[in-house]
Formats: sequence, C-alpha cells, structure tokens
Amino acid sequence: MAEICVLRLGHRRLRDQRITTHVFLVARALGATEGVLSGETDSSVVEGIARVSELWGSGFKVRYEQNWRKFVRERKADGWKVVHLTMYGEDFEPAAKKLGKGKCVVIIGAGKVPREAYELADANLSVTTQPHSEVAALALFLDRCFSGKELKKNFKGKLWIVPNECGKVVLCGESD
Repeated sequence: MAEICVLRLGHRRLRDQRITTHVFLVARALGATEGVLSGETDSSVVEGIARVSELWGSGFKVRYEQNWRKFVRERKADGWKVVHLTMYGEDFEPAAKKLGKGKCVVIIGAGKVPREAYELADANLSVTTQPHSEVAALALFLDRCFSGKELKKNFKGKLWIVPNECGKVVLCGESD
C-alpha cells in the first residue's frame, strides 16, 4: 500500500486557512497517511484536523514544518518520491499511477511555489494545463494512486455515516 504525505507549501494563515483545511480533509479521507504544513504556523488547522481524525477515525495527523526544503531532502534521502501537482509539468495520468505506488511526498502550493520545489520534485505533474484547485488536483492524484480503493476505506472512529439514499444517518460509538 502506498504511503503518501501531503506537504502544503506556503500556507498563509489569514488567506489560506479554509483551503488548507480542505487539502488535509481530502488527504485524510482519500488515503494519505500524513500532512505537513509549511509557511505560516496555524495551530487551528493542525488542531482541527486532529479533531476530525479523532472523531471520524484514520490516525491521520498534520504537523508544522518550518523548513520545507530540509523536510523534502530528508524524505528523498529516505527513498521517498516527491511529486509536485501543478498546471505546468508532464502529463498527469500515466505518471500519477506510477509514482503513487510507494512512499511519496505530494507538494501542494498555496502561494507562489518557489522554483526550488519544481527542481526538488521527481515529477511536476500537470493536472490540467488550466488554472485549477489544488484540492481537486490532490483528489485526482490520490484516486489514481489508489485506483478507487480509497473510496471503500473503513475508518474506525467515534462517528460514521451510513450510506443512505435519502437523509442523514450518523452513528455514534465505535465502528466495526
């Protein structure tokens, strides 16, 4: 099974809080194993995702990393692949399936991504050649990595939703 870390690069607390939270919610729900926040510190994002993981399950954690370059270099030295999701880069589809099989750091930019991120990446994947949402790009990447199996993942949490044609069924307790 792939081990995927999502690195949110260049987070700006006042401007990016909602989207950064959504990046990590998608990462958690679609099979990533951890999140790393870089840029401005933002305990509300880290604590919010911790609460979601505690209630809904998964063990997904987000932590802050001040020096993203050092973090990426250390992961690369440990054999991790680094993928940067962007509008500019190689064709997304074939590379996403191949790169998401082992240990992979996925870089998702907030503000302008420094040139060094492109250079450190093993692959810069063009999700589309159009402006797009980093949340959507991440969801597509994770879906390709896990070939749709992430949609059937069983989270063991205090809350869980029972699929229902009409209405909301949320159960409390420990899921099976």
